[in-house]
Amino acid sequence: MQRLQFEPTWDKALSDKDRSLINLTHSETKARANNRIEFIRIREAFNHRGELLVMVLIHNSTKTAFRFQEEKLRYVEGSNLIAVHTYTLPSVISEPETSMPWTFIFPVESLRSKPVLENGSLEFVSIDSDYVNPI
Repeated sequence: MQRLQFEPTWDKALSDKDRSLINLTHSETKARANNRIEFIRIREAFNHRGELLVMVLIHNSTKTAFRFQEEKLRYVEGSNLIAVHTYTLPSVISEPETSMPWTFIFPVESLRSKPVLENGSLEFVSIDSDYVNPI
């Protein structure tokens, strides 16, 4: 069973509205146990610089900790590729059988088309990504 974990700075800065949304999303999806890393969509938005913000729950249902080290991710809406960007996040460690919220920021230059901010998903670009960069 997935347990919910917050990165310490997130835990301090998270609004009550976002915390409720994250808890609800976690309770609705925590039973997924597919032995892989997956992203559960929470919401999308733009910031004041025009960057695309994609908030997800990172579900790590593997038995191995995972870190983002040069991981190429894409944001798609339906069959439309919206953005691609490579992330290295040394402080983000997804522990085994743990879900953690995170917001991925796609810089303006990574946008390939204009999003409608509906029915989007965040995916690894690599095809064989079930155990990408385990610790």
